[in-house]
Amino acid sequence: MTSPIYAIGDIHGYLDKLEEVMDQIVADGGPDAEVVFLGDLVDRGPDSKGVIDFVLNGLKQGRNWTVLNGNHDRMFRYFMEPSPRVDMRLRPDLYWLHERLGGRETLASYGLHFGAEARLSEIHAAARATVPAEHVAFLTKLPYTEQSKGLLFVHAGIVPEVPLADQSNDDLCWIRDDFLSYLQPHPWLVVHGHTPVEHASHHGNRVNLDTGAGYGRPVSAAVFEDGRVWSLQPEGRQELLPNP
Repeated sequence: MTSPIYAIGDIHGYLDKLEEVMDQIVADGGPDAEVVFLGDLVDRGPDSKGVIDFVLNGLKQGRNWTVLNGNHDRMFRYFMEPSPRVDMRLRPDLYWLHERLGGRETLASYGLHFGAEARLSEIHAAARATVPAEHVAFLTKLPYTEQSKGLLFVHAGIVPEVPLADQSNDDLCWIRDDFLSYLQPHPWLVVHGHTPVEHASHHGNRVNLDTGAGYGRPVSAAVFEDGRVWSLQPEGRQELLPNP
């Protein structure tokens, strides 16, 4: 018997949903459970600041938590640099403060609200003055992957058949089609988020835990133990079997 590892999919600023999932994890594995957050703590939801505070407080209390870098976490961190940086994986017509991506909701969670006439320089200066330096430093240090017990945890996925040491950080937090369409085994069972699905899903070589919290759906968590996978539900574990 090995000790279980828990993973939490994309949270997107929904503190209430995160707290519900954490209650389920504690009920199943206790307060010292090993938990991997798959990234995208922020954007779209109403309380990105609260989510970061929650995670930071848990880490300060010595919780056995690992937090990975999601593309939305990285876009927030890039914006907070002395000169805002655009993530080059974005389409040319998109940017972090675009209504589709949720940056404005993240800044609103810190009490920053701007009208349509606000200039980027004004928004950036206010954010730099208001967002705690501790939050920015935390986002800056987030790793892109975590390996344990035959599992690879990552936000978006990997380029198939490329050694982990040769993967780009851009792919690790942005990749979709090449990874999602690959059906052969990887060296690990890859546990990821990033691409919303209706329910937590097991595809044999990967498990997707992004169930669309950023679009009003639940935050999902799963348990990995002795080669088996369970989705965590309010009533307990529900085994997650590979799709046929």
